[in-house]
Amino acid sequence: MATATESQPPSWPFYTPPEVVDVRGIPTAYRRAGSGPTTVYLHGMGFTRRWLPFHERLSAGVDLVAPEQPGFGDTPMPPWLRSIDDVVLHLDDLFEALGLDDIHLVGYTLGGWIAADFAVTYPRRVSSLTLVAPYGLRVPGHPVADVFRMTPDEYDEVLFNGEMERLSEYTASGDPVEELVHGYLELTTAARLAFNPRYDHRFDRRLARVACPALVVAAQDDRVVPREHCERWAELLPAGRLAVLEGDAAPTGHLMVAQQPERLADVIADFVTQEAQS
Repeated sequence: MATATESQPPSWPFYTPPEVVDVRGIPTAYRRAGSGPTTVYLHGMGFTRRWLPFHERLSAGVDLVAPEQPGFGDTPMPPWLRSIDDVVLHLDDLFEALGLDDIHLVGYTLGGWIAADFAVTYPRRVSSLTLVAPYGLRVPGHPVADVFRMTPDEYDEVLFNGEMERLSEYTASGDPVEELVHGYLELTTAARLAFNPRYDHRFDRRLARVACPALVVAAQDDRVVPREHCERWAELLPAGRLAVLEGDAAPTGHLMVAQQPERLADVIADFVTQEAQS
């Protein structure tokens, strides 16, 4: 694989050097493995520059492509990046560059917002849509947690639901200064895309364009995106349905991708495979 930088690669758990493709002048990092239905996974605001156990499990049943959006991971932020719309157009160019057709699109948290917007804009390019704890809707009385205004301890608590010690390998990293700078840059990108407003009110009308089968996956105890948001997504999507991912010893939280990686991957792979065969 070609790397995004010639410097010594990081050595923390799950780091995997990406492949890089030029997309209209933006060196875009992505990781790809597996065979089966072409499935694109759009990450959220963290866990970039990694091929997680979740990815590995999901790639056992599908051809998994996991790009890093502009401003995240090993993909630099271009000066023109201002909104979700910019990311959607970039993704369309990326898929053309990679020759991807008949896409099963999966989005996690902020990636869910981006995936839904892509499906609204290019409905004929998406064979199925899976949203995992997605951002992007306004549900009166049930606001999402304001992660931009939390202290690091508060942020860790709502994300990990008290299981940060058990999942410490997911937070391991290399040089602390480099990681602090990298984290700040990713948070800056997230703020550009979703700080104000924290939702797209147009989804209430526009999601009617998404006719493909859609699965919305909610956690049992999500302290960031309330269950009511997932229920609303499933209502607004014409062919949407809701699944609640359960935990073992403890209820699942917002970080299902870390708490229940195999179970989440299996739910997605089963849905994608079923829709690909129908």
